[in-house]
Amino acid sequence: MDKIKNRIIRAIIAFVIFIVDIILAKTMGIEWYIELLICLVAYFISGYDILWKAIKNISHGEIFDENFLMIIATIGAFATRQFEEAVMVMVLYQVGEAFQDYAVNRSRGSITSLMDLRPEYARLLKDNEIVNVDPEEVKVGETIVVKPGEKIPLDGCVIDGSSNLDTASLTGETKLRSVTIGDEVLSGSVNQDGLLKIVVDKPYAESTVAKILELVENASDKKAKTENFISKFAKYYTPVVVLAAILLAILPPSIIMITKNINVFADYIYRACSFLVISCPCALVISVPLSFFGGIGGAAKLGILIKGSSYIEKIAKIKRIAFDKTGTLTKGNFAVSKVVGINANKDDVLYYAAYAEYYSNHPIAISIKEYYKKEIDKSLITNVIEIAGKGIELVLKNESYLVGNAKLLGENKIDFTEVKDIGTIIYVATKTKYLGYIIIVDEIKPEVIPLIKQLKDLKIDNTTILTGDNKEIAAEVAKTIGIDNVYAELLPQDKVKAIESELKKDDGVLAYCGDGINDAPVLMRADIGIAMGALGSDAAIEAADVILMDDDIIKIPLVIKLAKKIMKIVYENIIFAIAIKLVVLVLGALGYANMWLAIFADVGVACLCIINAMRCLYVNKIRNDLRS
Repeated sequence: MDKIKNRIIRAIIAFVIFIVDIILAKTMGIEWYIELLICLVAYFISGYDILWKAIKNISHGEIFDENFLMIIATIGAFATRQFEEAVMVMVLYQVGEAFQDYAVNRSRGSITSLMDLRPEYARLLKDNEIVNVDPEEVKVGETIVVKPGEKIPLDGCVIDGSSNLDTASLTGETKLRSVTIGDEVLSGSVNQDGLLKIVVDKPYAESTVAKILELVENASDKKAKTENFISKFAKYYTPVVVLAAILLAILPPSIIMITKNINVFADYIYRACSFLVISCPCALVISVPLSFFGGIGGAAKLGILIKGSSYIEKIAKIKRIAFDKTGTLTKGNFAVSKVVGINANKDDVLYYAAYAEYYSNHPIAISIKEYYKKEIDKSLITNVIEIAGKGIELVLKNESYLVGNAKLLGENKIDFTEVKDIGTIIYVATKTKYLGYIIIVDEIKPEVIPLIKQLKDLKIDNTTILTGDNKEIAAEVAKTIGIDNVYAELLPQDKVKAIESELKKDDGVLAYCGDGINDAPVLMRADIGIAMGALGSDAAIEAADVILMDDDIIKIPLVIKLAKKIMKIVYENIIFAIAIKLVVLVLGALGYANMWLAIFADVGVACLCIINAMRCLYVNKIRNDLRS
């Protein structure tokens, strides 16, 4: 803010001197050289930094920028004895720059507020004493203590205490989250009331807060095509404008001098100076990046991280969305609904399945172990082989068992009848005999049905499920929630093939939303990858372009609305700025636009575009859509 105050104070001082000069000129009729001296004082007070920047850039070979245009235009104004106009060009330019700085600070504030997530220290519990250490020094498995009012510095699991956590900086929502012993907690959350002891399960570099900060810091590296175009446009546009101004200052008056013997060089130099001021590309160079930057900040307020402005353009053009099923469209809270024994009693079927899933943390495995309830003697397990996308082969008490889907039993030539009930079917068999099966069900998230309706309202009429689950379950889920297409019984590599086949249809931008490790390749392959940030795997978050920090899938339509709003504002600014400048440039070249109109076409248009760009920051309506 000091920089902004400095600009404003200098502009005010220069303006006061400017008024004094006008009063003296009108009342006392001072000599032109005294008027020049007074105006030079005002000019240097308001614009010495612009002069210095132009000189410095020229010394580095960067000649053609807005600073150069301002200097050339104002020198020309002084040369034609338009002293007051030269001063006012610089004063109003500084006011415009101050306004720009304010707008950038506001938009940056939404993002840099996330930097407050960075923990200053962690309270490490060591030998029954609490020591304040750098979070990066804490190792996995060590215990930290978090007092009320403090940020949680590292991801981990609560082993003692209970509290309410403020997760607004992560999720964008003010609702407190209650945690107690056994609950996972994320770094960046603020402990509200109780003392918590937490066992760290990730080093700082892999923690939620570190990943968020890394994403935010790198977001500006990925520029949108529109943003890159404006940068290249300004690079070539400015030299062309300078050349055009030189030609305007020399050619017409030379022709008039030759043909009519009238000296109008001063008039055309003035027109050329106005031409330079009008043509300054500030409105585009500032407002377009500001729109994208503000949009990323606005998304952060909603608990949505967009990894760069290049993705905003694509999000606005999404026409198709594919979803993972488990954990994305469904809760992932699996529960055993039935155990059936065929060639064994059902207790034995459950026993073999529980032992097979002992080492697995998959939600299905957890549901089987929770249903089994008894303690598992891992010494009885001599070998466990996980077969990707099919199941597990287990050696228990020196005998082999198969626990998995129909493909696993089919490949091992086990004679069995495939079960058609709705749910995930886990078959259990020895290497020679089918023993029985377990049915596991998963509940559809309540927000999914309104989600699909909102997507249809946004003209996204093509929705797809990609899942490793069986066809009957996938088809039932799709029918219930209104999904158009289903790809079922897919291995991880099959998901990539399925998304590639969809991409070949070339029906517009294709997004994919998922949360698991096996979703990472698909998230990278899709035009836009959307990952769950709270419960999603690190691999999925790394691969995605958009991250929903609280796993709230209903935010997908909101981020699309925000992206469309940003792109609308960007195009409004481009069309408005170019149209006004072209009109005033023509008027200036013909002698109908003086320096005052030129100032409006530069500073005025830039300020209007900046005000319009700042609308990207305001997401209250979108937030209200979420809450309703």
